[in-house]
Amino acid sequence: MAHSIHYGSLLVATAVAALLAASEVDGIGLNLHHRSSPVVRRWAEARGHAPGTWWPEAAADGTPEYYSALFRNDRALFARRGLAASNGQGELAFSGGNATFQLEGYLHYAEVAVGTPNMTFLVALDTGSDLFWVPCDCEHCGNATAQGDQKYSPSRSSTSKTVTCEHALCDRPKACATRNSSCPYNVRYASANSSSSGVLVEDVLHLSREKQHGGGGEAVQAPVVFGCGREQQKGAFRDGDGVMGLGMGKVSVPTLLASSFSMCFSDGGVGRINFGDAVDPGQAQTPFILTNPHSTYKIATRGMNVENLDVPLEFQAVLDSGTSFTYLADPVYTAFAYELMSQINDTRANLSASIPFEFCYGLSPNQTEIYIPDVSFWTKGGAKFPVTRPFFVVADRHGKGAVGYCLAILKSETDINIFGQNFMTGLKIVFDRERFVLGWSKFDCYRDMEMEDVGSAAPAPATAPRPATA
Repeated sequence: MAHSIHYGSLLVATAVAALLAASEVDGIGLNLHHRSSPVVRRWAEARGHAPGTWWPEAAADGTPEYYSALFRNDRALFARRGLAASNGQGELAFSGGNATFQLEGYLHYAEVAVGTPNMTFLVALDTGSDLFWVPCDCEHCGNATAQGDQKYSPSRSSTSKTVTCEHALCDRPKACATRNSSCPYNVRYASANSSSSGVLVEDVLHLSREKQHGGGGEAVQAPVVFGCGREQQKGAFRDGDGVMGLGMGKVSVPTLLASSFSMCFSDGGVGRINFGDAVDPGQAQTPFILTNPHSTYKIATRGMNVENLDVPLEFQAVLDSGTSFTYLADPVYTAFAYELMSQINDTRANLSASIPFEFCYGLSPNQTEIYIPDVSFWTKGGAKFPVTRPFFVVADRHGKGAVGYCLAILKSETDINIFGQNFMTGLKIVFDRERFVLGWSKFDCYRDMEMEDVGSAAPAPATAPRPATA
């Protein structure tokens, strides 16, 4: 499919392509960390967040409180993107009437370093936006503070370059005093009081080569254009240092680096994003459904398959790594849920009032295994997308033994279907934006690459049921 590229972005992309080719390896990217992981908690503590304000203390891994917190985080994300229904008063209504703890942050974060000498930031990853920005020469940066209360400043980086108003990536030339002025930016998000403004700059982003089978690990520097954020309204950014947009826009980091990127998530709360990964012949794939220049990553399905039984089920779904669970609108939700549940012999149970899921099942005192039906979707083009995490195991309130499990799919309150992280865990997902296709293959982040904090990370959301002792 033909597409255009702007001259300014071509210069940056060509430089990075040459750099990647010179390295003769794939896997140039960043490690990802779940919101509840030790890495993110350490950053929160360094910013003075009291225990329980960043992540609820009661939400031990796998408990009802843990999944309830993830659900509230999804709802807050939908509010930022204008996807959530309200309670009629402009505020979100959470399950059980519990609105005392409302997460407003993102689900995944990455430690990024920019400039020379480099400055390190914890940035949220967002497939629903394009711009990458960090606090910089702050006038009003709210609560977004870099580690050690440091800020990026173009004047202190020897590799920084001005992005002028005549640059191809400048979208606001009419706001410039002259053609040689610094290009201003202003990005607003759907939630109230959430915005960032400043000027665009070009500098190096410090990446790492993934460590596979004990090798690699060296640093790589890539030039990118990003926002020098001088003013932020706290809103959704009160907990982090900035946002790295992974959307399809011309200024997003994947567009500037290599057009395509891949993501994988482990069961340990950590993952990896690699820039330059394209869909290879051994991977299944399906085309993106493109509706406008700023399209989301949307695919089409032709049916589902449960235990080798094909069921017609046509719908479109957005791939969104920022949500913990999968959201399907009726009639797709009902058809999927009841087809899957017809394979379950355990007894439905109300495991906790704080869990908003409709289909939950209890475990008997002597039960040591959980039967998981094989389920997948037939996508446009005929490839089969496997659902690797359709359920999650629920632990007792201390996070110890398993008491039951739930279908990790919720009914969408809008007509938008979303495949969340639980549908991506266990796979390597490739967003090939040059060919406009989504690719996937089964992949274990633990086994296939070495990542920091793997041993101590918290379980990822929607952990698949496995043999468990009740």
